[in-house]
Amino acid sequence: MTPRSERSLDSLPIGAAARVARVVAASPDVDAVALRRLGELGFIPGEPVQLLHRGPGGREPLAVLIGETMFALRLLEARCIEVEAA
Repeated sequence: MTPRSERSLDSLPIGAAARVARVVAASPDVDAVALRRLGELGFIPGEPVQLLHRGPGGREPLAVLIGETMFALRLLEARCIEVEAA
């Protein structure tokens, strides 16, 4: 069995490029509406993504580039996005 190389988007170092592997409910606080919203924003498998910046103290919001569009995400949302090496 091959070890999984996915990690959550919030664990990427600043400037690191990756690809979306999947969007999952990382917490009971995440519902289907939130997951659908992430997909509508472009967080779909295969899309290139890059973590650009973290908020004060390394926390939220996270500035994320998906395709050619920048979004601000909360940590809870970023933890739902699993990424793999680009």
